[in-house]
Amino acid sequence: MAIKNGDFILANLTCKVKESGEIAETTLEKTARETGAYKEGTTYEPMFVIVGEGWVPKGLDESFAGMEVGQAATVEVPPEKGYGLRDPSKMKLVPLRRFRVEGITPLPGMTVHLEGKPAIIRTVGAGRVQVDYNHHLSGKTLIYDVTVEKTLESFEERIKAILHRRITSLEAEKFTTKLLEGNLTVETPEEAFFLEGLQVLKQAVGADILKYYPEIHQVSFIEAIRRKEPVVTEAQSQQKTAENIPKPE
Repeated sequence: MAIKNGDFILANLTCKVKESGEIAETTLEKTARETGAYKEGTTYEPMFVIVGEGWVPKGLDESFAGMEVGQAATVEVPPEKGYGLRDPSKMKLVPLRRFRVEGITPLPGMTVHLEGKPAIIRTVGAGRVQVDYNHHLSGKTLIYDVTVEKTLESFEERIKAILHRRITSLEAEKFTTKLLEGNLTVETPEEAFFLEGLQVLKQAVGADILKYYPEIHQVSFIEAIRRKEPVVTEAQSQQKTAENIPKPE
């Protein structure tokens, strides 16, 4: 059955810059290692996409419609349907002292965050630094080798895919979900309790679920702390001690 807009899919892809052949992104660990694009700490796994929602560049998003599960395809995405054309107005000169105040030694090619936005340092002068707020793939034609691995059909696997998209450091199977009369409860595993920004992530998950499931009117997160070992009463402890005392011959 052909993929259509609104489908929940898992896809493997590798994105190359047409002009240079550089690997810009891949979901395949083997490809990353073979091409020198491997990044420590990165989880390589199929990408979850709701087709037509703009989660990936427009040209790639449009290409999913009509594909078949298991079909390999190569998609060329021009800048206009990728990360946009380069905008000269997004090139800025920033005083060098601003970086020094923040303890940063600016170097060409370094990515920094200024004014809450990522920027790439292009040049470093005597007193000023040229930074580029354009996306690093803007102005580039992209070649995607992509395969739709699976469509997510059941409610449970779709909800867990939404959870994993936002809370990437935990396996989706560690969350327990229950839907009852329009109320969805999500039990959060204990290892998630101290994740940075967990409350914001939960809000994002809740917003996603309410958006794609209008029949759900409330999403509740439960954070339960369970006893790891059974309680041993004093009487049980005394009995166990008595059992371990050697009996006279």
